[in-house]
Formats: sequence, structure tokens, C-alpha cells
Amino acid sequence: MTATGATLTWAASTDQGGSGLAGYNVHREQGATDPQLGQSTTTSITLTGLTANTQYQVYVRARDVAGNLSGNSQPVTFTTTTGGGDTSPPTAPAGLAASGTTSTGTTLSWTASTDDSGVTGYDILRAPGASGGTFTQAGTSATTSFGDTGLTPNTTYRYQVRARDAAGNVSPVSNTAEVTTQPGTSTGNCAAVPTVQTQWSTGYVIQPLTVTNTGTSAITGWTVTFTLPSGHTLTGSWNGTTTVSGQTVTIRNAAHNGSLAPGAATTSVGFQVSRPNGNTALPSGYICA
Repeated sequence: MTATGATLTWAASTDQGGSGLAGYNVHREQGATDPQLGQSTTTSITLTGLTANTQYQVYVRARDVAGNLSGNSQPVTFTTTTGGGDTSPPTAPAGLAASGTTSTGTTLSWTASTDDSGVTGYDILRAPGASGGTFTQAGTSATTSFGDTGLTPNTTYRYQVRARDAAGNVSPVSNTAEVTTQPGTSTGNCAAVPTVQTQWSTGYVIQPLTVTNTGTSAITGWTVTFTLPSGHTLTGSWNGTTTVSGQTVTIRNAAHNGSLAPGAATTSVGFQVSRPNGNTALPSGYICA
């Protein structure tokens, strides 16, 4: 507990509807309208920007992927400490960037902040779309990296990070990093999800192109098709038999990775593409059959 912040923890909820938990909303109990103080994808949150020497009564609601909300948790009451002492915030995190983006997640990293009383952690903020929307807290990290999961395929998100110190001071936000998740579509009993391993101004590597048996019985072969953006050229592939027709690429299983039990996946398939300098487009329309 500090003058401007507090850390809350709770037991995980379960989702009986089967769509899966997406996270938790934290509200301050204030009568007819209970303002939301933050969101978390884990069973804890560090609230920031609170008022010193003030009593708060808060509760938590779980939400699932379909947007359904649970009932309110048992409320908890706490009082922030009296202000004073260290009032200098940490420096803003720098160099926020994303890597390893898949259809449902991405990994963020940044340069550490500095502070005279010591940085205690970072708040990860996320907003929907390439513009507009509101940044809300997607999670926290004690290090300079964070893996965000449960994202929607083929969707754009924006991220910012801010640092917290031992006195509860909060830094300015970092630069904004924009991420677009991979498509990751499926047909029949298999799904194909690409991961960008690395990219540069004139090319990129997709590794792995994860092929998963989503059915209830074993499969003995699979075929993945996708479309290269205009001007992109396949320069290599591995662990599959590849054919190219125009901008359409077809990859069929190799002898050693075609048989997959229900729920099993192969992560050995990959390919490399060259592209015009400055063109940041990526393949789309992945279909697995």
C-alpha cells in the first residue's frame, strides 16, 4: 500500500460456459455507478493513480471471451497512506517493441526505467485498433518484458508501458507499439497458425508455421495454403513439400510430420520470403485442410 497505489490479489474464476476466461475487471464500490479502476489478465493487479489518505472499497468481476461477466466478488476495503516523501516518478520506459506475434498473442519488450527510490514494476496498457479507443491495463510485469495472450486473430492492437516506483509514483508512458495478430484459420480437422520469427526491411522468416490436429481422430496428412502479398517472393522453406502458383503458396506435410494425433501439433515447418524494401505486409489467408 502506498499513497497512490495498492496491489490486489484473488483466487481464479472458472468459466462454465466453455469459452474461457479473458480477464478481470476491478471496480470501486460507490453506489449506483461503480467506476472501473483497472483490468487484469492474471489474478492480481497493482492499482495506480489513487488519492492519498483515502478509503477505497473494491470488488472484482471475471469476464470470459464471449464478454459475459461474473457476479461481484466479496468487497475489500483499504486506505491509502498519507502523501509525502518521494514524489519523483520514474523515467518513461523506452524502446517498446513487439516480437513473436501469433494469431492469439505477442511478446513485448522495452528498456528499463530509472528511479531514485527503485522501480518496482511496469503496467502494460493496451488499446484496440490502429487509432482511437482507450488504453486499459492488460497486465503487469516485474521485468522488462511481457507476453500478452488471448488476442483475436487478424486484429490490430496498440501498446504502451509505464513504470512504478516503491513510493507509488507512476512514470509517463512509453512510445506506442502497434501489433497486428496473424490470421490463423482452419478447415476441417486442422488449424495453421504462423509466427513471425524475425523480419527486416527486405524480408522475413515465418517459424514455426504450427499445424494442429483440431479433430477427435488422428490425421495422416495435411495441406496449408496462404497468399503472399504482391511483390513478395518465397525464397526457401523447410519440413514440408512446397509449391507456388502466382502469389498462392501450398505446403504439404513431409513424411515425418504428417501423422498427428488429436490435439497434437507440428512446429517444425517454416519458410522465408523476400519483399520490396519498406513493404511491411505479411502473408494472409492461411487455410489448413
